[in-house]
Amino acid sequence: MDHYAKAYPIFSRIRGLEEVKKVISSLKRFSRDEVAKERLKIIEFYDEYGEKATTKAFGVKRNTIWVWKKRLKESRNSISSLIPNSTTPRTKRTMITNPKVVSYIKSLREKYPRLGKEKIKPLLEKYCLKEGLPAIEVSTIGKVIKRNNFFFQKTGRVYHNPNSGFAKRKTTKRIRVKYAPKPTKIGYVEMDTVLRFVDGIRYYFYQAIDVKGKFAFSSQYDHLNSQNTVDFFKKLERVSPYLITTVQTDNGLEFLGETLRIILKSVKSLTALSIPDAAGLTGLWKGLTELFRKSLLTTTWNISITPYFLLEN
Repeated sequence: MDHYAKAYPIFSRIRGLEEVKKVISSLKRFSRDEVAKERLKIIEFYDEYGEKATTKAFGVKRNTIWVWKKRLKESRNSISSLIPNSTTPRTKRTMITNPKVVSYIKSLREKYPRLGKEKIKPLLEKYCLKEGLPAIEVSTIGKVIKRNNFFFQKTGRVYHNPNSGFAKRKTTKRIRVKYAPKPTKIGYVEMDTVLRFVDGIRYYFYQAIDVKGKFAFSSQYDHLNSQNTVDFFKKLERVSPYLITTVQTDNGLEFLGETLRIILKSVKSLTALSIPDAAGLTGLWKGLTELFRKSLLTTTWNISITPYFLLEN
């Protein structure tokens, strides 16, 4: 190979490069340590104003300053020597735990990977009492788990068992439509709930209206839940002069789950709109709500009475 074709490091021929590297490294470590900066500041103040002023200003005695100066001299004026040494003990205490206790903790973690140290504690106490071993604290159990790496959770993809109870569970699919249907026959009922405050007390009113037959029914309940929804629907079936074929609701929680199954036993179809409060979008429903509000304001009937209306065309 030609001599001129060889590649040489750019800084390989600079004299004292290693010393420059050491100085740069020392400056970097010194710049990150606030204690070392304060010590250098005190030494400079001592050299300029003397012992008395330094002791009064910083509360540092001459003996301490001379120790710092000695460290600087021995390190050939490397300011990184002013960085405090680590105070970690040279000989650290080692945690001694009975091997039987460690083995029992491991067996529990292998069987129940998500069992924490607080829940292992009472089980371990029973085991130690049985074996005649000294029990250990919760914090020690945590250290045993961490130091011995007793982590056995499965990582990556988890196998899905199609025969498990979770896979075979029955789910109710929400029926969604984009636009509210326009019924042409009697028996199409819109159902929703209205919140009203009467004399400072909260009341929930379930309301239903036959869109074509103009028959409306309302009942008051103290709570909003599926049980009250089913109870209201059964009352509606008893008082309605028409056969209910379809029920339109919104996606409120009171109209989901077991409620759907019970209602579907009585009607041909149930439509759950995807828009909240979608059952009240029609003008007929707004008219019912306004009529019901006026009846609450202008009449003195008992709140427990169940009203129903036959709206005029």
